[in-house]
Amino acid sequence: MPKLRGEAFWRETLRSAHYVVAPMVDQSELAWRLLSRRHGAQLCYTPMLHAQVFLRDANYRRENLYGEACPEDRPLIVQFCANDPEVFVQAALLAQDYCDAIDLNLGCPQMIAKRGHYGAFLQEEWDLLQRMILLANEKLSVPITCKIRVFPEIDKTVKYAQMLEKAGCQLLTVHGRTKEQKGPLAGVASWEHIQAVRKAVSIPVFANGNIQCLSDVEECIRKTGVHGVMTAEGNLHNPALFEGRNPLVWEMAEEYLEIVQKYPCPLSYVRAHLFKLWHHTLQVYQQLREELAKVKTLEGIVDVNRELKLRCQEEIANQKEGEKPKEGLPFFHWICQPYIRPGPKERCKENGTRGTEKGVRGKRALEEDEDGNSELLSKNKQKKKLRNPNKSFDPSLKPKYAKCDQCGNPKGNKCVFNMCRGCCKKRAFKETADCPGHGLLFKTKYEKSLLWQSSQTGIQNPEISQRDVDVGETAVLKEADDAAS
Repeated sequence: MPKLRGEAFWRETLRSAHYVVAPMVDQSELAWRLLSRRHGAQLCYTPMLHAQVFLRDANYRRENLYGEACPEDRPLIVQFCANDPEVFVQAALLAQDYCDAIDLNLGCPQMIAKRGHYGAFLQEEWDLLQRMILLANEKLSVPITCKIRVFPEIDKTVKYAQMLEKAGCQLLTVHGRTKEQKGPLAGVASWEHIQAVRKAVSIPVFANGNIQCLSDVEECIRKTGVHGVMTAEGNLHNPALFEGRNPLVWEMAEEYLEIVQKYPCPLSYVRAHLFKLWHHTLQVYQQLREELAKVKTLEGIVDVNRELKLRCQEEIANQKEGEKPKEGLPFFHWICQPYIRPGPKERCKENGTRGTEKGVRGKRALEEDEDGNSELLSKNKQKKKLRNPNKSFDPSLKPKYAKCDQCGNPKGNKCVFNMCRGCCKKRAFKETADCPGHGLLFKTKYEKSLLWQSSQTGIQNPEISQRDVDVGETAVLKEADDAAS
């Protein structure tokens, strides 16, 4: 069967999906996807997977994709981050039989993406992206799609989208924020950029950004003309968003926990989901928030969820007639509802810190001022301080490591090549050399092997032929090759 493209792919394979759950690291796992599908989601993405790790690690493949087959979890798109065409395509080939399309992440704005050189930090490298998409479009049996962030300029964003389409992208998801818009600086996504892209390309377009309820979805489709709308935060706080409902939090939490019993996932994922669902309630019951953070088993999480439900039901029973939600919430805290991220100024007020001259105080700036004063420490570091009062977060006290000449990772202190172990192993094998600092003895083993070969041939035949020596060298090199791999 020929590979479907563009509109035909969206209509037939993706079943004209309008309601889409975004790829979310450690959050869009199978159990959550199934919950979302039960409540209106028509298309889901896997969490972002690292192509390099997926290619080399069988356990990573099994945990993230090759687990229990679930026919209800379709249509499904697998998303990869990558910066090498061959690695990306090889990983995609291993995944294509388990999904309906492969997505290339060009939208992750986080610092880890900058360090790893992927996501939104590839958006200026058009030649590389063209090669990646062209190769994937040629080699894969399923369509290739992309998720991008916009440039500040609409014209450049449009040209970027057209370049991806020309390279072979069959569906484009446009997040209407730049890579600098994240965290407390996220701001409002630009639907104007998304609308311009939709008009400029012939492939289907999904919009991402500013989606908190079903009316936002409908308004976005009407204003931008996109084929579908993707949401992340909105879905995490209300899995029934696409149904246009605001259910009781414990109903969603209990249903999710039941699915997790059937399709297990790491406890950290479950905990994170409950923190999102119960976000507003946990501001009221701080003790239960601490318990949820500390619990070590799924049964323990179920118990905390049950206790939160009981507290809310007691509050409902004692509720006075005409009482309104507190803290400016649209609904009472036990009802699934959007969470609006505070801006930089509001976040400063929440943390009890004074703003900078411009009224903006970023996380990095805050960490630079940390000198042990708990008022300036993040909540996570305050917890670490409680467990270890002598712990210091002063950057000047951190140990300094010399860097590997090859890759920039910390080098071995006694490495003869001034490299990390991985780079040292490759070089030592290539040059048949020793590095006692890393315990790599390719040269020594090679010489011992030659001596042993010589002694054995000497017993059988006093005259060592050149052919015997060559055979010995081949065997030793094969052994060294096995050790290096």
